[in-house]
Amino acid sequence: MSRKLAAILVADVVGYSRLAGADEDRILARLRTLRSDVIDPTIAVHNGRIVKRTGDGSLIEFRSVVDAVRCAVEVQTAMVERNAGVQPEHRIEFRVGIHLGDVVEESDGDLMGDGVNIAARLESVAKPGAICLSEDAYRQVRARLDLAVTDLGPIHLKNIAEPMRVYSLQVGTVLPPARQAQPPATKIPSVKAVPDKPSIAVLAFNNMSGDAEQEYFSDGISEDIITDLSKLSELHVIARNSSFVYKNVTASVPDMARALGVRYVLEGSVRKSGNRVRVTAQLIDASNGGHIWASRFDRDLTDIFAVQDELTQEIVSALRLSLTHGDQDRLAQGRPVDVGAYELLLRGREQASTHTRTGNIAARSLAADAIAIDPEYAAARALLSFTHVLDYVNAWSKDPEASLRLGMDLAQQAVEMAEEQPNCHFALGLACMWNRELDRAQAEVLRGLELSPNSAELLMLMAHIQIFSGNPAGALETLDASMRLDPHYPEVLLQFLADARFSLGEYEDAIVGIELRLQQNSQSETAYALLASCYGHLGRFEESREAWEKVFRINPDFSIERRRRVLPFQNPEDFNRRVEGLHKAGLTLRNDGRC
Repeated sequence: MSRKLAAILVADVVGYSRLAGADEDRILARLRTLRSDVIDPTIAVHNGRIVKRTGDGSLIEFRSVVDAVRCAVEVQTAMVERNAGVQPEHRIEFRVGIHLGDVVEESDGDLMGDGVNIAARLESVAKPGAICLSEDAYRQVRARLDLAVTDLGPIHLKNIAEPMRVYSLQVGTVLPPARQAQPPATKIPSVKAVPDKPSIAVLAFNNMSGDAEQEYFSDGISEDIITDLSKLSELHVIARNSSFVYKNVTASVPDMARALGVRYVLEGSVRKSGNRVRVTAQLIDASNGGHIWASRFDRDLTDIFAVQDELTQEIVSALRLSLTHGDQDRLAQGRPVDVGAYELLLRGREQASTHTRTGNIAARSLAADAIAIDPEYAAARALLSFTHVLDYVNAWSKDPEASLRLGMDLAQQAVEMAEEQPNCHFALGLACMWNRELDRAQAEVLRGLELSPNSAELLMLMAHIQIFSGNPAGALETLDASMRLDPHYPEVLLQFLADARFSLGEYEDAIVGIELRLQQNSQSETAYALLASCYGHLGRFEESREAWEKVFRINPDFSIERRRRVLPFQNPEDFNRRVEGLHKAGLTLRNDGRC
């Protein structure tokens, strides 16, 4: 045995006995998926060592408290996203306790002693979704991380002789199925009523495979149906991001339709067993609750693409849409795809949607595996491009510029392989934007929108390009169109709204957008950086300095000079105005962009 000082993290699942009692096989499968897809990769990125697992609990050692807290925050944030729209009684939520203390390491690597016991007791007093820190642990991170901390005061922990001061960090709370409140600023676009053209939302198909780990497959089928329907110019199609909010939610179809602003709702299920797949679907008119069409497809797994095509065509017929020649061409069947490669792509898309470093690494590996099976798989190449561009934007790789070049090359290859696929044009448009080729980026996005007029994702990218191109007023109009397609828009859209308002000199309105974003994501250093500049321009200097300090608590490596180098503003003055706001607040920046 040896004795040492260590940062100890203890976590367990809230109400595990209740969840297991309701469906033990399902909860175990969900936990295995979470560990392989989210928890274990995040622990590895933050240099953690899993000492042991006891059923639903984990004991993990870290080299520093900062690593332990960052790991816990990332996992808890991921769980907030995964639990969105899930009824409280079905959510998997974690409690976490972190302590810096003396431990004894045995020959087999197990840890014992007061350091472990205190971390375990801290976990037991944490609320669901929260992280409790001992005073020793909190002292190590309070100046390094932006923690919305509640001082719980001295607490008597079980079997611990003296009371200990405990600090609680609540990472976030799960949004209910409908957005809690409309933005308070009238200049932020609001979701409009049902449009004149037929409107539809495709709900996440239920996974009936008896294996929770197959949920990626049913989600992928649903997303691909949304993608196909989005190609139709005569149809208003709600984005996946919004329709999937109602996954596992007990609500009536009329209520969901009303919240999303649509008349029609498509719901269904997928049962995948061996080499067979069964897909059922029904189309409902939410105005009267009537079933317009229903069908069931029992096929070999290799026929899944034909099933998707037939299902889309039957929806078109049921809605009595008059397709243009362009619509018909866009729905034409693409080249055959290996089913194994397709399943890898679905898993990769799920990982990429987390927008985390660990998710990005996993998505890249899965996309590469798909390409190894099918070298001409354009969608997998587009996904691979996306992961490399994210590495550039977030400085996640050792050579970000090389990552961007690789992302450009892969996106260009994807477009050459499948010019008719909008996701390929999205990948190339994104890469071109960050490569400062704004005109080319806009041309790619416009081509993507020709192929998929209902793509909220392409509209958001267009708005981002418009902001960098010096057209913030146009960006606001584009974001308004995107929000109509995606009423439960991602929180980053609020950053784009704030950026556009800032570029127009409307600093008060920009602050409203930033504050709304920070309500959903308190760990965004880019939001705090823009907030600091807004306050500087408005003469609110103390608030500017406070916001700027939070930037570096979240990301000690944040650099204005890197932002200047990376952000592709066509007019350098648009970026200089952001720095000017900091100077007005008396923030003198060093060469590396810090104060």
